Amino acid sequence: MLNIPNFRKDGNPFNSTIAPLPPPTSPLSPTRAPPPSGTPPSGWVPPSGQAPGKRADGPSAAEGSGTEGKKKFLTTKRVVWISIAVVISFIVLVLVCLLLIPKCTRRREEADEIFKRHQVGAYRGNREHPGDEGSLPTNHMDKVSQEVNTRPKDDVWAGTRRMGAIPKLWNEQEKNVQRMGTEPKLHEHEIEMMLTPPPPPPPPAPPADIPRAKPSARTPKLSSSARSFTIATLQQYTNSFSQESLIGGGMLGSVYRAELPDGKVLAVKKLDKRALSQQNDVDFIELVNNIDRIRHAHVVELVGYCAEHGQRLLIYEYCSNGSLQDALHSDDDFKKKLSWNTRIHMALGAARALEYLHEVCHPPVVHRNFKAANVLLDEELNVHVSDCGLAPLISSGSVSQLSGQILTAYGYGAPEFESGIYTSQSDVYSFGVVMLELLTGRKSHDKTRSRVEQFLVRWAIPQLHDIDALSRMVDPSLDGQYPAKSLSHFADIISRCVQSEPEFRPPMSEVVQDLLDMIRREGPSNESIGAKFMS
Repeated sequence: MLNIPNFRKDGNPFNSTIAPLPPPTSPLSPTRAPPPSGTPPSGWVPPSGQAPGKRADGPSAAEGSGTEGKKKFLTTKRVVWISIAVVISFIVLVLVCLLLIPKCTRRREEADEIFKRHQVGAYRGNREHPGDEGSLPTNHMDKVSQEVNTRPKDDVWAGTRRMGAIPKLWNEQEKNVQRMGTEPKLHEHEIEMMLTPPPPPPPPAPPADIPRAKPSARTPKLSSSARSFTIATLQQYTNSFSQESLIGGGMLGSVYRAELPDGKVLAVKKLDKRALSQQNDVDFIELVNNIDRIRHAHVVELVGYCAEHGQRLLIYEYCSNGSLQDALHSDDDFKKKLSWNTRIHMALGAARALEYLHEVCHPPVVHRNFKAANVLLDEELNVHVSDCGLAPLISSGSVSQLSGQILTAYGYGAPEFESGIYTSQSDVYSFGVVMLELLTGRKSHDKTRSRVEQFLVRWAIPQLHDIDALSRMVDPSLDGQYPAKSLSHFADIISRCVQSEPEFRPPMSEVVQDLLDMIRREGPSNESIGAKFMS
């Protein structure tokens, strides 16, 4: 084949693709015959940058540039369609919001209307039923009011910019409307009537009428026979509580002599306000009932009471001979009338009174203020113990502290009283001190004497078991008119009553029995006294 003239071995390979057709020629030009095989047509110019011998690469390059153009075209088209879709979605969303806002506004107005309706209903309900709290629970009313107040009408258009918050608020209001839907629906004219301003409430009833209409469940009825007195009548009977009518006083109040129109004389105890600091009307009536139940021959009888204008008064029977303290320490002439037998008689009467309080009364009554000033004497020198049942007043507040100081200062208080403990055994100790006063004629506490002899119990206890010292302790006004054995038994009872430990003191029933036994042993002269107290 090398011998063929003009043979070219570097031409197009036979396994290459078909060469692209030449560009179409003008229709006016005549059709030209194809050139001979292997010969390029005349006028054909190879593409720039490509040698004529490498025409076979031309079609591949054109095909790659077409693919890249197509990809760019598709990307641009996709961006355009996405933009159009976003714009359309935004328009649709705005239209949906514009459709939903009137519904939300309508529902909120309905909620406002229902809320106002319930407000009016609650106001009417409170006027008709003061104990009622309205038709809705408090937490529900707070929720509705907060939602209404936090969403004013001016924020409607601002809500269009917060599209995510509208469905949530719509759901909450829809729940509230559904929850309120359980309330009965009213017609428009009924709603208008309820929304009209209600008339002003009627003026409140005067406080004085309330107890009559609804008496207190705790108010006890006076179950005693005690008579009710008025302040006006008591002022008339005591000459307006004048100083001339004052017959005594203590930490609980002052005592006045009251003379009734029929000539009967009573003792009026005007209680101190300090003693009544924790007492109301109910407590005072209960106190009167409890005192009136104490009925004994040797206890001062309660006649009546008064509870007016913040004043509390107790009216007792009157004992004409005053108190044992006055008889022993104030009037020497009267003191000479107190023989040994009379003193035993007084001790036994006081012991009987305490025995009744401690062991007969139910519940037991602790006197808490037993002293010679509260042992009263009638015309026949019979003993009547006063202030029985007033322990609740003594045990309250500052009076309790004051009573402890007084009893301790005047020598009547038991040692345990300084620790705030006071029991029936403390009354036994105080009774022993009164017996010492009957024996010696001395005061329980006398500042005029030497320091060793000021407190009667401290001075007397070491001498009670010494017969010679005991005889020197006896009241000189007795002038030696007493049996020695009786004096010794009397001192022995005193010694057991004033023991420092409460558990070593005898009960009052034992003291009564000891006094009765002492009277029997002394012979016929004292049997009349014993027979009088045996019953």
